[in-house]
Amino acid sequence: FPIEVFGTMFRRLILNWLLSTIALLATAYLMPGMRVDGFFTALLAAVVIGLVNGTLGALLKVITFPLTLLTLGLFWLVINGLMLLLASKLTPGFYVDGFLSAFFGALLLSIINMVLHWITPGDSD
Repeated sequence: FPIEVFGTMFRRLILNWLLSTIALLATAYLMPGMRVDGFFTALLAAVVIGLVNGTLGALLKVITFPLTLLTLGLFWLVINGLMLLLASKLTPGFYVDGFLSAFFGALLLSIINMVLHWITPGDSD
C-alpha cells in the first residue's frame, strides 16, 4: 500500500470519530434521559460505543437474526438500545437513564450520525 492510503484511512477514521462524537453530543442535548459530561467524555463514549457495537452488538445481531427477520428489522433497534445502555455503564460521565432512553437515544443517534456523514464532503466511501 502506498503511504497516502494509510494517511487517507487515518483521516477518515478521525473524521468518523469526530462525527460520532458530535452526533452523541447532539443526541444527549436533544434526548431527555441522556447526559454527556463534556467533549472529552463524548470522545471516549464514541470509542466505547463503537467497540461495543463492533463486538458484542455484531455478535448479538448474528445470533438474533431470525428474530430480526420476524420483526422486520425492528429487533435491531432493541440491540442498539442495549448496546448504548451498556456503553453508558462502561463510560464515566456518560449517562443513560434506562432502556427507553437508550432505545430512543440509539435511534436518534443513528439518524444524526447518518445525516452528519451524508453532509460531510469526502466521506461518501
